[in-house]
Amino acid sequence: MKKFTKIFAVVAIVALAAIVLAGCGNSGSSSSSKSGSGNKFVIATDTTFAPFEFENEKGEMVGIDMDLLKAIAKDQGFEYEVKVLGFNAAVQALESQQVDGVIAGMSITDERKQKFDFSDPYFDSGVGMAVSSSNKDIKSYNDLKGKKVAVKTGTEGYTFADSIKDKYGFTLTTFEDSANMYEDVKSGNAVACFEDYPVLGYAITQGQPLKMVGEMEAGNSYGFAVSKGKNAELIEKFNKGLKNLKDNGEYQKILDTYISK
Repeated sequence: MKKFTKIFAVVAIVALAAIVLAGCGNSGSSSSSKSGSGNKFVIATDTTFAPFEFENEKGEMVGIDMDLLKAIAKDQGFEYEVKVLGFNAAVQALESQQVDGVIAGMSITDERKQKFDFSDPYFDSGVGMAVSSSNKDIKSYNDLKGKKVAVKTGTEGYTFADSIKDKYGFTLTTFEDSANMYEDVKSGNAVACFEDYPVLGYAITQGQPLKMVGEMEAGNSYGFAVSKGKNAELIEKFNKGLKNLKDNGEYQKILDTYISK
């Protein structure tokens, strides 16, 4: 009788353990797998690319991309989970179909179109020129003749400034980061700087004593991406939601939160 009781107890424990394990297996998606089944999607993003995605003081991911995604999901009635992976890791995860989509200030290029399907462009980037907020002399490229202009290496701003410096007769002073580039303009060593428009606009909203002058030069457009031939429904939802946000004014409100001219 005691032997039978012990056997029954062991069987009961094993059965209970199986039930618990089965429940754990259905408690949600893991970090290494996607959950794009039904109406919930896993969306990967960069770790920081202000003003599109970055962490605020509360440790929350915010920015243009994050706010747009939230508003579009609400408009279209789908759920999502954000995976903060870094840009290269996010793209690789999408390529291997470990996530359903990527939103990370991702430029729409012909090369990327070979691997991914993109939404309609949700942001047209470009290059802007900024001067000290107290500067009243520099209003166009013609006013740069014989002067120094600050640029950051490896950016669209640098590429554009380098392409016009001979035409307008100015010289370049290069920097590795935006902060020192801005300081060079504020100190008066350089009369202007060229920077990616959204990055420059965000810096101004954060208190940099600069102002944009002249026209913004065209750059790349950003898009929401999914794997080639996959998740057509998600792209359709994103596009419909984006259009609705533009029509009702919510899209512009989001941009104005992070970018100032």
